[in-house]
Amino acid sequence: MAHNLNFNEQTGKHSFFSVKEKAWHGLGQIIEGYPTSAEALKFAGLDYTVVKRKLFTYDNENEASNGDTEIKNPEIEVPNYYATMRTDTEAVLGVVGKDYEIVQNIDAFSFFDAIVGGDGIQYETAGALGKGERIFITAKLPNYIRVGKEDLIEQYLFLTTSHDGAGSITAAFTPVRIVCNNTLNAALRNQTNAIKIRHTANAKDRLEQAHRLMGISNHLGSDLEQIFNQWAKVPISDPQVKKLIQMAMVPNKEVLQNIQAGKEDQLSTCFKNMTDTALEYAMTNDSQLMETAKGTVFGAYNAVTGYFQNVRSYKNEEAKLKSLLLGGTAQYRAQKAFELCEDFVKGEVNVFFN
Repeated sequence: MAHNLNFNEQTGKHSFFSVKEKAWHGLGQIIEGYPTSAEALKFAGLDYTVVKRKLFTYDNENEASNGDTEIKNPEIEVPNYYATMRTDTEAVLGVVGKDYEIVQNIDAFSFFDAIVGGDGIQYETAGALGKGERIFITAKLPNYIRVGKEDLIEQYLFLTTSHDGAGSITAAFTPVRIVCNNTLNAALRNQTNAIKIRHTANAKDRLEQAHRLMGISNHLGSDLEQIFNQWAKVPISDPQVKKLIQMAMVPNKEVLQNIQAGKEDQLSTCFKNMTDTALEYAMTNDSQLMETAKGTVFGAYNAVTGYFQNVRSYKNEEAKLKSLLLGGTAQYRAQKAFELCEDFVKGEVNVFFN
Protein backbone atom coordinates (compact mmCIF):
# COMPACT_ATOMS: atom_id res chain seq x y z
CA MET A 1 0.00 0.00 0.00
CA ALA A 2 1.46 3.39 -0.99
CA HIS A 3 1.99 5.92 1.76
CA ASN A 4 2.61 9.20 -0.14
CA LEU A 5 4.54 10.66 2.78
CA ASN A 6 6.99 13.35 1.78
CA PHE A 7 10.61 12.24 1.73
CA ASN A 8 13.11 15.04 2.20
CA GLU A 9 16.29 14.12 0.35
CA GLN A 10 18.21 16.84 2.16
CA THR A 11 17.52 15.39 5.60
CA GLY A 12 17.08 11.78 4.50
CA LYS A 13 13.85 11.51 6.51
CA HIS A 14 10.14 11.10 5.86
CA SER A 15 8.02 14.03 7.00
CA PHE A 16 6.00 12.38 9.75
CA PHE A 17 6.10 11.81 13.48
CA SER A 18 4.00 9.81 15.89
CA VAL A 19 4.03 9.60 19.67
CA LYS A 20 4.81 6.07 20.92
CA GLU A 21 2.67 4.35 18.28
CA LYS A 22 4.24 2.80 15.18
CA ALA A 23 4.83 5.49 12.59
CA TRP A 24 3.03 5.53 9.25
CA HIS A 25 4.10 2.36 7.35
CA GLY A 26 7.09 2.19 9.68
CA LEU A 27 8.35 5.49 8.28
CA GLY A 28 8.92 8.77 10.02
CA GLN A 29 9.95 9.39 13.60
CA ILE A 30 8.55 7.73 16.73
CA ILE A 31 9.01 9.78 19.87
CA GLU A 32 8.25 8.90 23.49
CA GLY A 33 6.93 12.13 24.99
CA TYR A 34 4.44 14.67 23.69
CA PRO A 35 6.34 17.50 22.01
CA THR A 36 5.79 21.24 22.08
CA SER A 37 4.51 22.80 18.88
CA ALA A 38 8.04 23.92 17.98
CA GLU A 39 9.38 20.40 18.53
CA ALA A 40 6.47 18.81 16.64
CA LEU A 41 7.16 21.10 13.68
CA LYS A 42 10.71 19.75 13.43
CA PHE A 43 9.92 16.10 14.21
CA ALA A 44 7.33 16.10 11.40
CA GLY A 45 9.69 17.75 8.94
CA LEU A 46 7.32 20.69 8.60
CA ASP A 47 9.87 23.38 9.47
CA TYR A 48 9.90 24.83 5.98
CA THR A 49 8.36 27.94 4.50
CA VAL A 50 6.40 28.35 1.29
CA VAL A 51 6.54 31.32 -1.07
CA LYS A 52 4.71 32.50 -4.18
CA ARG A 53 6.88 33.03 -7.23
CA LYS A 54 6.04 34.45 -10.63
CA LEU A 55 5.27 32.12 -13.51
CA PHE A 56 6.81 32.47 -16.96
CA THR A 57 6.19 30.86 -20.32
CA TYR A 58 7.80 30.91 -23.75
CA ASP A 59 6.60 32.12 -27.13
CA ASN A 60 7.71 32.51 -30.74
CA GLU A 61 9.37 29.13 -31.03
CA ASN A 62 11.08 28.59 -34.39
CA GLU A 63 12.86 25.51 -35.63
CA ALA A 64 16.48 26.24 -36.52
CA SER A 65 18.25 24.71 -39.50
CA ASN A 66 19.86 22.07 -37.28
CA GLY A 67 16.45 20.90 -36.02
CA ASP A 68 16.73 22.52 -32.59
CA THR A 69 14.05 24.88 -31.32
CA GLU A 70 15.06 28.51 -31.26
CA ILE A 71 13.33 30.58 -28.58
CA LYS A 72 13.27 34.29 -29.25
CA ASN A 73 11.34 35.40 -26.16
CA PRO A 74 12.30 33.06 -23.32
CA GLU A 75 10.63 34.95 -20.49
CA ILE A 76 7.00 35.97 -20.81
CA GLU A 77 5.32 36.45 -17.45
CA VAL A 78 2.00 34.67 -16.86
CA PRO A 79 -0.27 37.33 -15.33
CA ASN A 80 -2.25 36.76 -12.11
CA TYR A 81 -0.86 33.27 -11.45
CA TYR A 82 2.00 32.12 -9.27
CA ALA A 83 3.86 28.95 -8.37
CA THR A 84 4.00 27.98 -4.70
CA MET A 85 7.42 26.65 -3.75
CA ARG A 86 9.22 25.31 -0.71
CA THR A 87 12.24 27.47 0.05
CA ASP A 88 14.32 24.55 1.38
CA THR A 89 13.98 22.08 -1.50
CA GLU A 90 12.81 24.47 -4.25
CA ALA A 91 10.04 21.96 -5.02
CA VAL A 92 7.07 23.42 -6.89
CA LEU A 93 3.93 22.56 -4.90
CA GLY A 94 1.22 24.02 -7.10
CA VAL A 95 -0.12 26.94 -9.11
CA VAL A 96 -2.33 29.54 -7.41
CA GLY A 97 -4.06 32.81 -8.22
CA LYS A 98 -2.98 36.30 -7.19
CA ASP A 99 -5.40 36.38 -4.23
CA TYR A 100 -4.16 33.13 -2.72
CA GLU A 101 -2.68 33.68 0.72
CA ILE A 102 -0.11 31.24 2.05
CA VAL A 103 -0.60 30.04 5.60
CA GLN A 104 2.74 28.76 6.82
CA ASN A 105 3.07 25.46 8.67
CA ILE A 106 4.10 27.24 11.83
CA ASP A 107 0.82 29.18 11.74
CA ALA A 108 -1.12 25.90 11.71
CA PHE A 109 0.58 24.87 14.96
CA SER A 110 -0.04 28.32 16.42
CA PHE A 111 -3.74 27.67 15.83
CA PHE A 112 -3.60 24.64 18.13
CA ASP A 113 -1.65 26.49 20.81
CA ALA A 114 -4.13 29.37 20.75
CA ILE A 115 -7.12 27.06 21.02
CA VAL A 116 -6.33 25.96 24.57
CA GLY A 117 -3.71 28.49 25.51
CA GLY A 118 -1.09 25.76 25.17
CA ASP A 119 -2.49 24.10 28.29
CA GLY A 120 -3.01 20.35 28.11
CA ILE A 121 -2.99 19.89 24.33
CA GLN A 122 -0.87 16.96 23.17
CA TYR A 123 0.51 16.80 19.64
CA GLU A 124 0.21 13.16 18.60
CA THR A 125 0.89 13.02 14.85
CA ALA A 126 1.83 15.40 12.08
CA GLY A 127 3.25 15.08 8.62
CA ALA A 128 3.43 16.18 5.00
CA LEU A 129 2.23 14.41 1.86
CA GLY A 130 3.56 14.47 -1.70
CA LYS A 131 6.24 17.11 -2.11
CA GLY A 132 4.96 18.85 0.99
CA GLU A 133 1.88 20.37 -0.64
CA ARG A 134 -0.47 18.98 2.04
CA ILE A 135 0.13 18.84 5.77
CA PHE A 136 -1.90 17.37 8.61
CA ILE A 137 -1.77 17.60 12.39
CA THR A 138 -3.67 15.75 15.12
CA ALA A 139 -3.66 16.86 18.73
CA LYS A 140 -5.34 15.26 21.71
CA LEU A 141 -7.39 17.32 24.14
CA PRO A 142 -7.04 16.66 27.88
CA ASN A 143 -10.62 15.52 28.58
CA TYR A 144 -12.44 12.28 27.73
CA ILE A 145 -15.93 11.29 26.72
CA ARG A 146 -16.85 8.48 29.11
CA VAL A 147 -19.38 5.81 28.11
CA GLY A 148 -20.32 3.56 30.99
CA LYS A 149 -17.57 2.88 33.50
CA GLU A 150 -14.66 1.84 31.31
CA ASP A 151 -15.29 2.84 27.69
CA LEU A 152 -13.29 6.01 27.15
CA ILE A 153 -13.35 8.16 24.03
CA GLU A 154 -10.47 10.53 23.46
CA GLN A 155 -11.13 13.93 21.92
CA TYR A 156 -8.95 15.15 19.09
CA LEU A 157 -8.52 18.25 17.01
CA PHE A 158 -7.43 17.64 13.46
CA LEU A 159 -6.12 20.22 10.99
CA THR A 160 -5.11 19.88 7.38
CA THR A 161 -4.12 22.48 4.86
CA SER A 162 -2.53 22.55 1.45
CA HIS A 163 -0.01 24.74 -0.32
CA ASP A 164 -1.08 23.89 -3.87
CA GLY A 165 -4.38 25.77 -4.10
CA ALA A 166 -6.45 22.57 -3.92
CA GLY A 167 -8.58 22.95 -0.82
CA SER A 168 -9.29 25.05 2.21
CA ILE A 169 -7.74 25.01 5.64
CA THR A 170 -9.87 22.53 7.58
CA ALA A 171 -9.90 22.21 11.37
CA ALA A 172 -12.18 19.61 12.89
CA PHE A 173 -13.12 17.96 16.17
CA THR A 174 -13.23 14.17 16.09
CA PRO A 175 -13.65 11.69 18.96
CA VAL A 176 -11.69 8.41 18.95
CA ARG A 177 -12.73 5.34 20.92
CA ILE A 178 -9.62 4.06 22.70
CA VAL A 179 -10.43 0.34 22.78
CA CYS A 180 -10.28 -0.03 19.00
CA ASN A 181 -8.70 3.24 17.81
CA ASN A 182 -12.03 3.94 16.16
CA THR A 183 -12.70 7.41 14.75
CA LEU A 184 -16.30 8.32 15.58
CA ASN A 185 -17.23 10.85 12.91
CA ALA A 186 -20.26 12.35 14.59
CA ALA A 187 -21.52 15.86 13.99
CA LEU A 188 -24.86 16.40 15.65
CA ARG A 189 -27.82 17.32 13.49
CA ASN A 190 -27.86 20.99 12.53
CA GLN A 191 -24.36 21.42 13.99
CA THR A 192 -20.89 21.21 12.58
CA ASN A 193 -17.68 19.73 13.94
CA ALA A 194 -15.42 21.57 11.53
CA ILE A 195 -14.29 25.00 10.36
CA LYS A 196 -13.11 25.68 6.81
CA ILE A 197 -11.07 28.73 5.85
CA ARG A 198 -10.18 29.65 2.29
CA HIS A 199 -6.67 30.75 1.38
CA THR A 200 -7.67 34.34 0.70
CA ALA A 201 -6.89 37.69 2.32
CA ASN A 202 -6.67 37.54 6.13
CA ALA A 203 -6.70 33.73 6.17
CA LYS A 204 -4.04 33.76 8.87
CA ASP A 205 -6.06 36.17 10.99
CA ARG A 206 -9.19 34.07 10.62
CA LEU A 207 -7.23 30.95 11.55
CA GLU A 208 -6.10 32.68 14.72
CA GLN A 209 -9.75 33.41 15.55
CA ALA A 210 -10.78 29.80 14.96
CA HIS A 211 -10.35 29.00 18.64
CA ARG A 212 -14.14 28.99 18.62
CA LEU A 213 -13.66 25.39 17.52
CA MET A 214 -12.78 24.75 21.16
CA GLY A 215 -16.30 25.85 22.02
CA ILE A 216 -17.64 23.49 19.38
CA SER A 217 -15.49 20.71 20.83
CA ASN A 218 -16.67 21.27 24.38
CA HIS A 219 -20.30 21.41 23.32
CA LEU A 220 -20.11 18.38 21.04
CA GLY A 221 -18.11 16.37 23.55
CA SER A 222 -20.69 16.97 26.27
CA ASP A 223 -23.62 16.19 23.97
CA LEU A 224 -21.98 13.07 22.55
CA GLU A 225 -21.25 11.72 26.01
CA GLN A 226 -24.93 12.02 26.90
CA ILE A 227 -26.03 10.45 23.58
CA PHE A 228 -23.55 7.56 23.63
CA ASN A 229 -24.43 6.68 27.22
CA GLN A 230 -28.09 6.62 26.25
CA TRP A 231 -27.34 4.39 23.24
CA ALA A 232 -25.32 2.03 25.45
CA LYS A 233 -28.50 1.28 27.44
CA VAL A 234 -30.75 0.61 24.43
CA PRO A 235 -30.80 -3.05 23.26
CA ILE A 236 -30.80 -3.97 19.59
CA SER A 237 -31.10 -7.46 18.10
CA ASP A 238 -28.59 -9.00 15.68
CA PRO A 239 -31.05 -8.82 12.72
CA GLN A 240 -31.68 -5.15 13.54
CA VAL A 241 -27.93 -4.47 13.63
CA LYS A 242 -27.63 -6.04 10.18
CA LYS A 243 -30.44 -3.82 8.85
CA LEU A 244 -28.87 -0.72 10.37
CA ILE A 245 -25.50 -1.54 8.79
CA GLN A 246 -27.16 -2.10 5.41
CA MET A 247 -29.12 1.15 5.71
CA ALA A 248 -26.00 3.13 6.64
CA MET A 249 -24.00 1.73 3.72
CA VAL A 250 -26.72 1.76 1.06
CA PRO A 251 -25.30 3.27 -2.16
CA ASN A 252 -28.54 4.22 -3.95
CA LYS A 253 -32.36 4.15 -3.83
CA GLU A 254 -32.63 0.87 -5.73
CA VAL A 255 -30.56 -0.96 -3.14
CA LEU A 256 -32.52 0.75 -0.36
CA GLN A 257 -35.79 -0.48 -1.84
CA ASN A 258 -34.46 -4.05 -2.04
CA ILE A 259 -33.38 -3.90 1.62
CA GLN A 260 -36.74 -2.54 2.69
CA ALA A 261 -38.52 -5.26 0.72
CA GLY A 262 -36.30 -7.99 2.15
CA LYS A 263 -34.99 -8.92 -1.31
CA GLU A 264 -31.52 -10.06 -0.21
CA ASP A 265 -31.04 -11.98 -3.47
CA GLN A 266 -31.23 -8.69 -5.38
CA LEU A 267 -28.27 -7.18 -3.53
CA SER A 268 -24.89 -7.17 -5.25
CA THR A 269 -22.13 -9.49 -4.06
CA CYS A 270 -19.90 -6.49 -3.37
CA PHE A 271 -22.50 -4.84 -1.15
CA LYS A 272 -23.30 -8.08 0.69
CA ASN A 273 -19.61 -8.77 1.32
CA MET A 274 -19.11 -5.27 2.70
CA THR A 275 -22.10 -5.38 5.05
CA ASP A 276 -21.38 -8.98 6.13
CA THR A 277 -17.83 -7.97 7.04
CA ALA A 278 -19.11 -5.03 9.08
CA LEU A 279 -21.60 -7.34 10.79
CA GLU A 280 -18.83 -9.82 11.60
CA TYR A 281 -16.86 -6.94 13.14
CA ALA A 282 -19.94 -6.04 15.20
CA MET A 283 -20.35 -9.59 16.49
CA THR A 284 -16.75 -10.70 17.07
CA ASN A 285 -14.33 -7.80 17.57
CA ASP A 286 -13.07 -7.58 21.15
CA SER A 287 -14.09 -3.93 21.41
CA GLN A 288 -17.65 -4.91 20.53
CA LEU A 289 -17.86 -7.35 23.44
CA MET A 290 -17.63 -4.61 26.05
CA GLU A 291 -20.71 -4.02 28.20
CA THR A 292 -21.38 -0.68 26.52
CA ALA A 293 -21.31 -2.16 23.00
CA LYS A 294 -22.53 -5.75 23.08
CA GLY A 295 -26.13 -5.88 21.87
CA THR A 296 -26.56 -2.10 22.17
CA VAL A 297 -27.21 0.74 19.75
CA PHE A 298 -23.81 2.18 20.69
CA GLY A 299 -22.24 -1.07 19.53
CA ALA A 300 -24.21 -0.95 16.28
CA TYR A 301 -22.87 2.53 15.59
CA ASN A 302 -19.34 1.35 16.31
CA ALA A 303 -19.83 -1.51 13.85
CA VAL A 304 -20.10 0.96 10.99
CA THR A 305 -17.36 3.36 12.08
CA GLY A 306 -15.10 0.47 13.13
CA TYR A 307 -15.45 -1.18 9.73
CA PHE A 308 -14.20 1.90 7.90
CA GLN A 309 -11.48 2.62 10.46
CA ASN A 310 -10.11 -0.85 11.16
CA VAL A 311 -11.27 -3.30 8.45
CA ARG A 312 -11.72 -1.68 5.07
CA SER A 313 -8.76 -1.51 2.69
CA TYR A 314 -7.74 1.81 1.12
CA LYS A 315 -5.49 2.63 -1.82
CA ASN A 316 -3.13 4.45 0.52
CA GLU A 317 -3.10 6.25 3.85
CA GLU A 318 -3.96 9.56 2.23
CA ALA A 319 -7.12 8.02 0.78
CA LYS A 320 -8.01 6.69 4.24
CA LEU A 321 -7.43 10.11 5.75
CA LYS A 322 -9.74 11.73 3.23
CA SER A 323 -12.42 9.07 3.68
CA LEU A 324 -12.45 9.26 7.48
CA LEU A 325 -11.93 12.93 8.17
CA LEU A 326 -12.28 15.04 5.04
CA GLY A 327 -15.86 14.45 3.96
CA GLY A 328 -15.27 11.14 2.21
CA THR A 329 -17.27 7.92 2.12
CA ALA A 330 -16.45 6.77 5.64
CA GLN A 331 -17.45 10.09 7.15
CA TYR A 332 -20.70 10.14 5.19
CA ARG A 333 -21.60 6.56 6.19
CA ALA A 334 -20.75 7.24 9.83
CA GLN A 335 -23.03 10.27 9.82
CA LYS A 336 -25.81 8.18 8.28
CA ALA A 337 -25.30 5.53 10.97
CA PHE A 338 -25.42 8.23 13.64
CA GLU A 339 -28.78 9.48 12.36
CA LEU A 340 -30.18 5.94 12.10
CA CYS A 341 -29.15 5.20 15.68
CA GLU A 342 -30.78 8.42 16.85
CA ASP A 343 -34.00 7.50 15.07
CA PHE A 344 -33.92 3.92 16.38
CA VAL A 345 -33.63 5.14 19.98
CA LYS A 346 -36.47 7.59 19.43
CA GLY A 347 -38.62 4.94 17.80
CA GLU A 348 -38.74 6.90 14.54
CA VAL A 349 -37.35 4.22 12.20
CA ASN A 350 -39.38 2.29 9.67
CA VAL A 351 -41.10 -0.97 10.52
CA PHE A 352 -38.47 -3.16 8.78
CA PHE A 353 -36.18 -2.64 11.80
CA ASN A 354 -38.64 -4.61 13.95
